[in-house]
Amino acid sequence: MPMKPKEIVKLLKSNGFKEKSQRGSHLKLYNSNTNVTVFVPIHAKELKKGLEQAILREAGLK
Repeated sequence: MPMKPKEIVKLLKSNGFKEKSQRGSHLKLYNSNTNVTVFVPIHAKELKKGLEQAILREAGLK
């Protein structure tokens, strides 16, 4: 089931990511333990399945 951007951000934060910056509608999250940076588009609609999987894969959660 596709997730909303707020749910992805909450999941990433619970796994050690912190907000680094935001430019326009894209939020940059950084994990200092793994030196991984992930970008999440912030909007009201659910993320498409492929984008959701790509974000989780980049973060090392999938």
